[in-house]
Amino acid sequence: MLDMDADRNALPTATWLGGLGALPFIAFAGAQPFLDSAHRVVVVHALAAYGAIILSFLGGIHWGLAIASRDYGDQRQIRTRLVVSVLPSLTAWVALLFPVNISLFILAASIAAMLWVDLQATQAGFAPPWYPKLRIPLTCVVVAALLFGASA
Repeated sequence: MLDMDADRNALPTATWLGGLGALPFIAFAGAQPFLDSAHRVVVVHALAAYGAIILSFLGGIHWGLAIASRDYGDQRQIRTRLVVSVLPSLTAWVALLFPVNISLFILAASIAAMLWVDLQATQAGFAPPWYPKLRIPLTCVVVAALLFGASA
């Protein structure tokens, strides 16, 4: 069972770290209109690479939640959660094989989809109750930055 005191104490730290993690998205996307085409290409690729890393990180969270689960009785559920946890890394890798504008759209859609997975995990009691308070605003910022980067 989740420790409610640990939950309350984790949110401020996770919020700061999550916010810091969103800064590269904001910086890369926000810089694009002010750059010449040669520098814009580098920044757009950096945005896609960072998006792929973060998508993989989101999957890793679910790997950690699955292996930390105390409910070892439902092997099918654990197996499903482990499979779901590796899909973001595979999707991120495949996204990077496409032209960068398509990559950014794939990454934006995938990060939004992971929010749905996170909300389901929280509702089922696998993720802490504070997790959506962190993920929803961060996802909005990240998806907006990726979509802006794809269209700039």
